[in-house]
Amino acid sequence: MSWPTSTGVVPGPALRGIGAEPCRLPGPTSGTPVGLPFGAMARSLVLNATYEPLAVVPIRRAVVLVLDEKADVVHAAGERWSSQCRSVEIPSVIRLRYFVRVPFQRRAALSRRAVFMRDGHVCQYCARPAENIDHVVPRSRGGQHVWENVVACCTRCNTTKRDRLLSQTSMRLARPPMAPTRLSWVTVSVGSVPSDWEPYLALGAAAAGDCTMASIA
Repeated sequence: MSWPTSTGVVPGPALRGIGAEPCRLPGPTSGTPVGLPFGAMARSLVLNATYEPLAVVPIRRAVVLVLDEKADVVHAAGERWSSQCRSVEIPSVIRLRYFVRVPFQRRAALSRRAVFMRDGHVCQYCARPAENIDHVVPRSRGGQHVWENVVACCTRCNTTKRDRLLSQTSMRLARPPMAPTRLSWVTVSVGSVPSDWEPYLALGAAAAGDCTMASIA
């Protein structure tokens, strides 16, 4: 039976789309199983030994970690992967068998998709469906490209506001823009959080600190 090798590189908690560099999970010794009964977008949640969420990885990668005895299945997806000599539950959530020290804290990086999700895909000026992002203080006026200065907006409001300050218009924000809450990288990564992940995300959100990037040696 031939299994293609894997690089062992997976997205960190922010999943590239939220700005974290890739974190490195233990390299596989058994290779990557083929023929798993899930599409290419199927994902598993990786927990630290302390049950703190660390990353979201492809199910194939999660199976490799379980086969290599570097992680245990915490919540199964309801199916099994089997070869001639091995069988393992398809994991939805896995937990590493050892503690991974998170070297530093990092805010979720800014992206169009993340802004839309934070603002509910609604224009923050008029509540119409959002189609663009807008800098509250325009870049031409010294505004920064940071969470606290970027909002989702519709084309009409974007065109009306142009490069003016809000004080120069009759437009008002629905609420002040802020950085997203801790662990929001998971929602941005998968779009819709599986119900079996929610208890572990709630546990992780109770811990102190911000979004993190782990380097697993």
